[in-house]
Amino acid sequence: MDAKNVKKLTLYINTFIIILVLGLMYFFHLCNATILVYFSIPTLFVYLFGYIVIMQRKLYFYVRMVYTWLTLYMSLTTVCLGHNYGFCLYCLSMIPIVYYSNYIAYRLNLKQMKTSIFSAAIIACYLFSTGYAAINGPLYEGPKGAAGFFWFINSLIVFTFLITYTLILIRTTIRSEEAMKQMSYVDHLTGLYNRHYMMEQLSAIDSFDPSAAVIMIDIDDFKKINDIYGHNAGDYVLKNLSDIMRSSCEGNVISRWGGEEFLILSTGSKDIHSRMEDLRKKVESTDFVFDGNKIDVTITIGLAEKKDTRSIDKWIQRADEKLYQGKNSGKNVVIV
Repeated sequence: MDAKNVKKLTLYINTFIIILVLGLMYFFHLCNATILVYFSIPTLFVYLFGYIVIMQRKLYFYVRMVYTWLTLYMSLTTVCLGHNYGFCLYCLSMIPIVYYSNYIAYRLNLKQMKTSIFSAAIIACYLFSTGYAAINGPLYEGPKGAAGFFWFINSLIVFTFLITYTLILIRTTIRSEEAMKQMSYVDHLTGLYNRHYMMEQLSAIDSFDPSAAVIMIDIDDFKKINDIYGHNAGDYVLKNLSDIMRSSCEGNVISRWGGEEFLILSTGSKDIHSRMEDLRKKVESTDFVFDGNKIDVTITIGLAEKKDTRSIDKWIQRADEKLYQGKNSGKNVVIV
């Protein structure tokens, strides 16, 4: 979640709290709960001031202010009306939200709260207010049936908060893990899969899949390209060759094996040899132009079918041997 979305969500929450305080203020008036009516007035000003704080993106200050005031508000409400109204339940939702807010602050490089201290303060206020109400009874008696109604509404709101924030946290965690997984599987320069991902895919291939084949591809005289045109030109060749392979070898797993070498895993393709020949010709006929210099690029390809080879290392070694056979026979060829 970025700063813009956090700001938008916080504005919604602040507006919801103000509406809730106004509604409760009217109810407290009906209960003749003078203390709560008077306490609701500064509460409104606190949340109105919250809009200014939010617009200035002072998240740390806003969170501390809101959580402190909410804790006082709910504690006082519980003391005045008793725990049967369910206002004390908000403490249950505040603790996970405190930790979630700290996580958001971390993501946005903002100042973080001391969550343990806040959580301990919330628990202490909860125990004191509910304990006082249980021992001494409420200070005010609300209308008949009001306790059950408010217990239901407050419980519903608290569970909604808990479910919403838990869902957001889980989704954020999943997206972060997927991003990390993607980073660990993809080569940064070419955007192709890396050696680690390819090994996982090779391990998943059925030992007796007759259609499976690995193709080892190497850029011919790549060192000369770097020496003559520079390493930026070499990177340009690698990236453009990767794009060509993606379009020509659709449906296959393509990886950067290392340096200027690539490994392709093909399954279910009956014409893989002709496809590799087409790829070789396409690379040979493509104009690679970097900084006004035309670079002649060709590739040599070694192809090895799976057949009954059970060892992944030996399978790759066979493709590598085919590749070097092509290198020794003049390059720019496909060897099967």
